[in-house]
Amino acid sequence: MTEPLWTPSPQRVQSTNAVGFMAAIEKDWGSPIADFSALHRFSTQEPEKFWLSLKDFGDIIGENWPKDAKGDETGPVLVDGDKRPGVHWFPQARLNFAENLLRRRDETDAIVFRGEDGQQRRLTHRQLYDQVSRMAQALAAAGVEPGDRVAAFMPNIPETIIAMLAAVSLGATWSSTSPDFGVQGVLDRFGQIEPKILIAAAGYHYNGKTLDSLEKITGMAREMPSVEKVVVVPYTQDEPSLAGIPHGVAWEDFMEEFKPGDIAFKRLAFNHPLYILYSSGTTGPPKCIVHGAGGSILQHTLEHRLHCDIKPGDRVFYFTTCGWMMWNWLAATLAAEATLILYDGSPFYPDGNVIFDIADACAVTLLGTSAKFLDAAGKAGIEPLRTHRLDFVRLICSTGSPLAPEGFDYVYEKIKADVQLASICGGTDILGCFMAGDPTGPVWRGEIQSPGLGMAIHVFDEEGNSVTGGKGELVCANAFPSMPTGFWNDPGDDKYRAAYFGKYPGVWCHGDWIERTEHGGFIVFGRSDATLNPGGVRIGTAEIYRQVERLDEVEESIVIGQQWDADVRVVLFVVLRGGLVLDDALIARIKDRVRQNCTPRHVPAKVIQVTDIPRTKSGKITELAVRDVVHGRRVKNKEALANPQALDLYRDIPELAT
Repeated sequence: MTEPLWTPSPQRVQSTNAVGFMAAIEKDWGSPIADFSALHRFSTQEPEKFWLSLKDFGDIIGENWPKDAKGDETGPVLVDGDKRPGVHWFPQARLNFAENLLRRRDETDAIVFRGEDGQQRRLTHRQLYDQVSRMAQALAAAGVEPGDRVAAFMPNIPETIIAMLAAVSLGATWSSTSPDFGVQGVLDRFGQIEPKILIAAAGYHYNGKTLDSLEKITGMAREMPSVEKVVVVPYTQDEPSLAGIPHGVAWEDFMEEFKPGDIAFKRLAFNHPLYILYSSGTTGPPKCIVHGAGGSILQHTLEHRLHCDIKPGDRVFYFTTCGWMMWNWLAATLAAEATLILYDGSPFYPDGNVIFDIADACAVTLLGTSAKFLDAAGKAGIEPLRTHRLDFVRLICSTGSPLAPEGFDYVYEKIKADVQLASICGGTDILGCFMAGDPTGPVWRGEIQSPGLGMAIHVFDEEGNSVTGGKGELVCANAFPSMPTGFWNDPGDDKYRAAYFGKYPGVWCHGDWIERTEHGGFIVFGRSDATLNPGGVRIGTAEIYRQVERLDEVEESIVIGQQWDADVRVVLFVVLRGGLVLDDALIARIKDRVRQNCTPRHVPAKVIQVTDIPRTKSGKITELAVRDVVHGRRVKNKEALANPQALDLYRDIPELAT
């Protein structure tokens, strides 16, 4: 393609926060910044100046900040920058994450909530502050202190935001998961971190059903002796029975005696543990990833204000559950003085238009979803361009898996023509993005626009050489504030070091297989640990998905490499549209499409029809789990999957024995 799909107008570029920040850097340091690419260079070549200016630009609340990048009596910006892990940013600073998110206390909207069952609620900034105040007092009265863990088994509703802000205002560490997890899946996560308080909803809504959670809450509370209170949010029931739940108390009863007042935000060290998030857990017990308060607020400020151009009054909606890091990302847009738009339910109930309905009804300016949703919506024939206005939508974000070039086409042809589409890539590991949008630059078909500011992104070959014009490992060669402060219960950072720095010492290896484009953007070809290796040539799985899933007959697919005859052969599993049966003609079309649009090495040796594809709770397909089943290996943690029964479809398949 010789022309971009979208280019911002000069007036739009000049109005961006990024251009304002470039002017601030020139004022602060005398360094003229011509464009977004120059801003990225400055951010990696002068990291101390960059992050200090960002702290000021984002008006991050705290104390003991350095006065300049050289450091003075209040301390330096960066210490031990070459130690990875072991980096210390702003070592003298003290702050509170919740204080930065609750900076407003007025009558404008802080949260707008929509539920699948038709519930609608609004909370002003004042109402949100007051509710957080009451919950913080209740948690303090229950003995919650800095460093204690508060865990949540919750849907994406306002009470989850309230409880998180209340907990971290006290210096507690927050951890959440979604209510579709089974008891063992929750215990695999929360059991490791031993929370003092468990916040849980009596149920949730999904796909037209109301699902009860009380039995699961009872089971997990009985297995976590560290829990001293289980605070139950009614949500789906007027008066849920708490009988049998150890230390159970209703949400309103827990806060009943406390009146709203000023919150005594506890300012703590920059690296004080804010969140504990979890790896998917499909290859073993989930890793408990600890993120610090300072690094989190800096990274969110960077992405929200500069990459997403969020301004006060914007209305931000990201379809997410509380078990995905995008919930944490969404919550933090309060620090940019945006309104949170929350939704609990299925994105396809009743008819696949709910996300676009919410965008219209709530005047959404940033609409966030996943590549899988966009692909499914396109296959379902959903055309918001014809059925919705989407007048206020300025930015559409997509993440979770690589967005195929055809997904870009769908957005611009069927959703909205004049919109920035930001395919983004990062993860739970860094609570943010390695690659993201550029509000000042064009969108090219199939490409992520820009490396993340502050991230020295390279494409590495197996020997650790940075390559251009070819595929390789996504690495980040510099220190950045949102690196985890560590893993829970990992003395000496041994597991942490092995997870990210084991392949290239001192260089973060993220595990994605990528290529840098001629436009300065990136294409992601899938997870590098799931890449296929027929004949010794590494192939990204996304390259095959992009071709196969364009066929009308194919709803979805998953591809693995099977050890065979002292080599690896490509095996493709396909889910077909209802009623269709895989035959020789369709297999031939699939193989021909892959051969014509990729290479002969991409062509699957076997194509097999299945009825379901195993996926994680956040909706990501699990090639590694399927690969283990096909090879007769035990899948170590089925509780991490949303549909573990699907694995049985891949066991002892006759076609794979020949």
